[in-house]
Order: sequence, then C-alpha cells, then structure tokens
Amino acid sequence: MKMARGHLLTPDVRDNLVAAAAGGSGGYRVSFPYLMAFTSLLSNMELVKRVYLNTTGDDKEKEVTKEEFLYAAQMMSQITPLEVDILYILCHLIYQRGKILYSDLQAIAPEQYTKHISQHITEIHYVSDPTQRGVFIQLLESGYRFALGSVAGAIGATAVYPIDLVKTRMQNQRTGSFIGELMYRNSWDCFKKVIRHEGVFGLYRGILPQLIGVAPEKAIKLTVNDLVRDKLTGSDGKISITSEVIAGGCAGFSQVMFTNPLEIVKIRLQVAGEVVAAPATKISAWSIVKELGFMGLYKGARACMLRDVPFSAIYFPAYNHTKKRFADENGYNHPLTLLAAGCIAGIPAASLVTPADVIKTRLQVVARQGQTAYTGVIDCARKIYAEEGARAFWKGTVARMFRSSPQFGVTLVMYELFQRLFFVDFGGSRPSGSENVVPEQGVPDELFSTHPAHVGGYQVALPILAGIEAKFGLCLPKTNGGAPKST
Repeated sequence: MKMARGHLLTPDVRDNLVAAAAGGSGGYRVSFPYLMAFTSLLSNMELVKRVYLNTTGDDKEKEVTKEEFLYAAQMMSQITPLEVDILYILCHLIYQRGKILYSDLQAIAPEQYTKHISQHITEIHYVSDPTQRGVFIQLLESGYRFALGSVAGAIGATAVYPIDLVKTRMQNQRTGSFIGELMYRNSWDCFKKVIRHEGVFGLYRGILPQLIGVAPEKAIKLTVNDLVRDKLTGSDGKISITSEVIAGGCAGFSQVMFTNPLEIVKIRLQVAGEVVAAPATKISAWSIVKELGFMGLYKGARACMLRDVPFSAIYFPAYNHTKKRFADENGYNHPLTLLAAGCIAGIPAASLVTPADVIKTRLQVVARQGQTAYTGVIDCARKIYAEEGARAFWKGTVARMFRSSPQFGVTLVMYELFQRLFFVDFGGSRPSGSENVVPEQGVPDELFSTHPAHVGGYQVALPILAGIEAKFGLCLPKTNGGAPKST
C-alpha cells in the first residue's frame, strides 16, 4: 500500500496499516480480496460520506453504528460488507471507538491530506485562543462587530416596522375595561385602518427613535452573544447547547438598557394615531422623553427583561443549529440559507415570549380614560387575566411572529454578510459557515510558499509524487510466452 497506493494514505491511516491488516486477518498476512477492498474503500470515501449523511439525515454530529451503516450501504451503494468492516477497524484503531462520526471520514479520506495542511497553516498563522490576544485587539474586534451589528439592525428594523406597529396596536387593544366596539377586529383590519385614516406613512409612525435606538440595541445583542460564545467555546471549536443558551441569555439581558427606553417611546408614538389630538398637543419623541424623565424611560423594564432574555436564549441556539442543518456538505451557508435559518429560528422565540411582550406593552402605554391602569408586572398579569382571560396574553402573536422572524432573519443575514464583505482579521472567530475553506480543485497557491513550519509545496506534492509509481513502472512487460520478464 505504501509503495503503490501511498497517495491514498493519510498520516493516520499510514500509521495504522499493520494494525489494520492484523484486524482484518488476525496476523501479518493479508488476502488479495482484503487488499482490494482496502484500496476500494479509500478510493470511494466520498460515497462513504454520502451513505453516512443519508443514515443520519444530514446530521454530521451523530454517531453511527456498524449495523446502521451496513444497512444503509446495502440500500444505496455498492460498498461491500468487507469495506464496511475495514472502515470500522480503521476508526476503532485511530479514534478508539466503535461508532463513526463525519469528522472520522473527513480524516480518513485521501483528499483531506491537503486540507490538513491548510488547517495547520491556519493554526500557525492565527491565534486560536482569544485570551492570548491583547485587550486592545479584543476591544477593536468588539467595536468592529458593534458597528456591523448597528447597520444590520437598522436594516432589519426598517424592513418590518409596519408589522411592528400593527402588533403594538393589537396588544394595546383592551376589551374588559371599557364599553364600546373594538377598534380593530384583527391584524389585517388594523393594517387597513391605519392606511385609511393615517396614510401609508402612518405605518412608520415612531420609526425615527426606533432607528436611533435599534442600532445600539441590536449591536450590543449580537456583540455580547458572539463574545460569550467565544469565551464558552472549547479548544476543539465546539460549544454545548447549555453554553449557547447562556450566551443568548446574556445577549438578551445586555440589550435591556437600550431596549426599554426605545420601546416605551416607540410604543407611545405608535398608539398616538389612535387618538385625535389638538395641534398644540402634538406628540413627538422628544416630548415623550421630557414627560417621562430618565427613570420613566425604564418603566416596564422587568417585563422587557422577561421577554428579551428568554427570546435570545431560544433564538440564537435555534439559529445556529438551523444554519448548520442548511449548510452544504462543506459547511458553507448561502445567504438564502442564512435568511431562512434566521426566519425559522424567530418563530418559536417570538411566539413563546408573547405574554411578556403583552404585559410590557400595557405597562408602557398611557392608560386613557375608562381603561385599566397597572402598577407592575404581577398586577398587570392578574388584571389582564381577570378582565380579558388567558387568551389576552397571546394577542398579537401572529403579528409578532411575522415581525420578529423576518426582522431577525434580515438582521442576522446582513450581519454575517457584512462580516464576509468587510472582513478584518483580529485573530478571533468568524461565523460558522461564512467561508468555503475546502479547496474545490487543485491546491491553494499559498501552500506552495515557504513557511516557518516547513509546510509548503513539498509536503503538498509528496502524496502525489508517492503515487506516481501506481501509474508508471509497476506493470511489468510480458514476454512472448506471456510470463513477466524479470527486471
């Protein structure tokens, strides 16, 4: 194998050749069928990967037993049972376990030799541990992420602001505290009446403070989530579900200082169109800020925290795992898959925290004459339940999902695209799936350059040169009698 098929052997396979032979035959003798099966397996690792992905439903983190793999191989490919036996012998020798992961196949596959070298160069060039970087560099990286998050957040908020206005008015509509006909029958009716009575620009009432506030709000959320994820990610580059939830919760907690003032001003402007006011009493963002004062801007902050912390704790892990499932076989995410992942993750996150959002809205809106006033989160929850029933806590759920899902989908896709387009290397991590690091054809040019670790063109060419004799020189010429000529 080393002489005739050296180009098919990764270092791990090469180091375990003798042990693999012993595992297949019980000694140092190898049968011809075993040799051919071994060669066939290494030559068809891409097919093996497809069998694995078909068995796991494209989940690259799931372990597969020998029986499961053998059944899938018999159903969809020409991989023989002997080749499957050899595959599991190799995985057991190299990784000391009886099940296989996708990463095992990646390491055994011959074409991964070049990729191992690429990864080695990357590890030498970049500092993988963020704690080894200076404080100033880490601050620059956080500022960079903050700036990109600000622009992405503003784009996302603008795209869905009309839906947010409808959601707010539906949540503020009360049925148990006054006598009269409901102003809006449903979200669509609210949308039509706003356009009819306030014009198209009425759908964007209060958007200016929203854009001013959404920049730091979304930016701090994205920055803190990335920062905490970096701190909780292990040295192997993996992060647990618990750590992802903690990172998302920290992101939601950090944004409340920006979210609450923004929300209370925005909500009061959004519902202002429901009441016809005299010109002298025209409501503006600045008049609301002066009326509330600094402490008043944080009215309903507890309810805001009860909404934002669970939302982010649900959203970010759901987004990352959905994005991973939508990635191609090389782990790369197309912008459309990023958008889809962001929108899908927003559905459970937005809907499950709607009760807290309803309570926050009621606390932050000024109660008009005949409407029930609330003194706190518990008091508001009790009165809503007593006067309007449990269904009132889910008012505006549909509008909230239609608003939050595309908003965060647009925000996250723009945030990641900005990091691709305006990439600045601070030595830290990048979003998963942001670049296709697997070379499609040939060898990257940078591998042929001289490198301090002596990883360059020579080592890349070595497996190719080692396999030349497989094509030249091994087929001995026959004599006229048909027997090979001695050399």
